[in-house]
Amino acid sequence: MGISRRDFLETTALGGLAPLAFAAPTPLETRVLGRTGARVSILAFGGGTRFLGYPEEQGLAALNRALDLGITYLDTAQSYGKGESERRMGRILKTRRKQVFLADKIESRKADEVLRSVEESLRSLETDHFDLLHLHSLGAEQDLAAIEAPGGALKALYRLRDEKVARAIGFTSHSDPLVVKTAVERHDFDCVQMALNAALAGMVADATGSIWNQKPEISFQTVALPAAQKKNLGVIAMKIFAQEKLAGDAPAETLLRYSLSLPVATAVVGMPKIEHIEANAAVARKFQRLPAEEMRDLSRSLSGKRKVALDRFFCRHVDA
Repeated sequence: MGISRRDFLETTALGGLAPLAFAAPTPLETRVLGRTGARVSILAFGGGTRFLGYPEEQGLAALNRALDLGITYLDTAQSYGKGESERRMGRILKTRRKQVFLADKIESRKADEVLRSVEESLRSLETDHFDLLHLHSLGAEQDLAAIEAPGGALKALYRLRDEKVARAIGFTSHSDPLVVKTAVERHDFDCVQMALNAALAGMVADATGSIWNQKPEISFQTVALPAAQKKNLGVIAMKIFAQEKLAGDAPAETLLRYSLSLPVATAVVGMPKIEHIEANAAVARKFQRLPAEEMRDLSRSLSGKRKVALDRFFCRHVDA
């Protein structure tokens, strides 16, 4: 690969990772990210469209504020703004890399393309390693077959982990829980990031029909999450507000608390205003789990109204 390594990376093997202590200037609850052993803040900063919606200097100020509030997990992807999110984060990482757990995502399903794109991402981020490298947005069964094929992306992920370019590897998905379950059970991932919100919980069936020949009650929470727990994968929640489609259906604090009350390490949230960062960090700092009965009532209400429509939306949704 020709990528320089920091001294501490040379002494670290993933199978025996010492827990990472990412210093937080302000107390914020942290959890262990599954088998990685790393402790991360329960609130993660999303580097997608909400971050890119800021004018650049305001975005950098927002990111600095998030770090000052104790958020240690940063989520980005090469596809976000065609590399713009990585470039912006790189400006901050130049001086604050040691206090950040950095998760990036790659698009290509071919091993050689993955290796090339990783080089580009490391340059943009001004770092020599990822704490976590995801395969971005795993889709249907054909997509899983593509990464598993000879010359597929999975081979490159394993190589990057072996070479410590990535301390951990995983994948993200918001489209098909059954494919996520299969991928988790079949392969040696460390983490998985999936759509987990009250409306997608699937605690009630809907009579309007199935998607991908699935029953509507099938969800990431009921199918994929238990598979990840069984293998002690670090689980990252996303789509907490369903791209704002749940706005008005429940208070934002309640929706965030729902996702964080699940067996997850952190929740990635896009926060297009600094006041959103302040408010969500306050929820994370004083976090209290929702009672099980309240979670059931909320999921019954929201999934009954929203789940089928959200399933259809997310099976076509593209994170860019």
